Amino acid sequence: MTTLTVAETAGKLKVSTSTVYELVRKKQIPHFRIGQKIFFRVDTLESWIANLEVGGMK
Repeated sequence: MTTLTVAETAGKLKVSTSTVYELVRKKQIPHFRIGQKIFFRVDTLESWIANLEVGGMK
């Protein structure tokens, strides 16, 4: 299982870290926490992005 930090996720999505934190706060992006740290699974993020693409085509 490959994971990303907030900064790495922001880079992958080409958005700011504050945008990623906002998506986490609103529970709009799949993530998990270990203590205070937030992580994202690469495969889950890729599925989430694919679902956004399909949803945007309606």
